Amino acid sequence: MRKEPAGLRGKIEDVLETCIEYLDRGMTMRAQRFSSRRRLFISVGFGIAIVLVISPWNSVARPQADSQDPAVERGHKQFEQACGFCHGPDGTGARGPDLVRSPLVAHDVKGDQIGEVIRRGRPDKGMPPMPVTDQQVSDIATYLHARAAEALHSAHVPRSYPVEKLLTGNADAGKAYFNGAGGCKNCHSATRDFAGIAQKYSPIDLQARMLYPAGRHTTAVVTLPTGEQVKGPLLHSDDFEIALRDASGWYRSFARDRVKVEIEDPLAAHRELLDKFTQADVHNLFAYLQSLKQEKQ
Repeated sequence: MRKEPAGLRGKIEDVLETCIEYLDRGMTMRAQRFSSRRRLFISVGFGIAIVLVISPWNSVARPQADSQDPAVERGHKQFEQACGFCHGPDGTGARGPDLVRSPLVAHDVKGDQIGEVIRRGRPDKGMPPMPVTDQQVSDIATYLHARAAEALHSAHVPRSYPVEKLLTGNADAGKAYFNGAGGCKNCHSATRDFAGIAQKYSPIDLQARMLYPAGRHTTAVVTLPTGEQVKGPLLHSDDFEIALRDASGWYRSFARDRVKVEIEDPLAAHRELLDKFTQADVHNLFAYLQSLKQEKQ
């Protein structure tokens, strides 16, 4: 099996990120000067360039998760023997929940959370504690992270992923969470914007949007010493600088110690939930959303 050259993927991503940022800034700032036909030619040319850059890398056979790293292979074997009966041999769930898209795995760092669950078990859910070594925990964690990364970058998994493997929660409990502790009802309604949502997206897309919603951008409002306000989509923010795109399309940056900054983040509540979600919350809430199949009347 051919392997991609070391560092190729990282270089491709760096090149594309730089190109995208340059064109995004340049074309936005010069939008009024370019004719629509010229902008079309540039967009098409850039699309072709992306295809030409990515195609050689994409045509190389991508190794499976269990052949990339010896630790992944060891972890796969350990996982199949100790965990596969409940979580499936590939970690996508069976009697137990899917671990490939699990928040626990997503938040785990080198087995710090996965190891604790394995060693302590979850007797209330039928999972017994298991005596494992640090090396075994590390290998299993490495395998699960590899599976999660593989699923994230796979072109075919999302559309064909069976809903049965995701529906491990309780819809009634999910409804209670939606209307209660989750605070979802503060912005959403099962009879308005979420009416028929299960019909609009595939099961795996629905769960992804539930955890990581997109499409609504963070806005920055910068007040200058003169009192003038500049408002627009937030492009960069750190302890020293803040940057945004203003109403005319220009990229503008300001030193934080010289201006007043207000951030309007419509997805802040979602980000806060990521640190509060339990396994049960995720599965129950998804089960409830998956039950919302009736369109708005």
